[in-house]
Amino acid sequence: MVTFTLTPDYGYTVAVTVVSTLLVSFFGAKVTSYRDIAKVPLPFLYAEPAECKADHKKLIFNCYQRVHQNTLEGFASYLVTLMFAGLRYPIASAALGSIWCLGRVFYYIGYTSGKPGARQMGVFGHIGEVGLLGLTGKIAYDLIMAQP
Repeated sequence: MVTFTLTPDYGYTVAVTVVSTLLVSFFGAKVTSYRDIAKVPLPFLYAEPAECKADHKKLIFNCYQRVHQNTLEGFASYLVTLMFAGLRYPIASAALGSIWCLGRVFYYIGYTSGKPGARQMGVFGHIGEVGLLGLTGKIAYDLIMAQP
């Protein structure tokens, strides 16, 4: 039987989870506030391409919306790997989670500049994501190999 003990260092993993959640909430709040500026009514998620060509604010709104949606698309798997990998590797997991967060911030800054291609400056955030997946995979391997 394999057991996990939460050490005080796991607090760093939990802290990064809180920061990550606040970051996603911030992205959502920006979508909400820019929706009013761009005059994109609910329930529409995005402005149409023709609207974006006619009104730059609508393009910027779409960029805010895409940052939020893209972040949400991978957020559940990121959180699962962060929290699980943190059980055995709390400092490494917190560091990798911080890289993911920082990558998301740069992704946000680039994308919402109005030049969607500038989002690529946040691509380094995938290092955090892949690293967390690797640590979680290592834990899975160790658990399977610990069987008699």
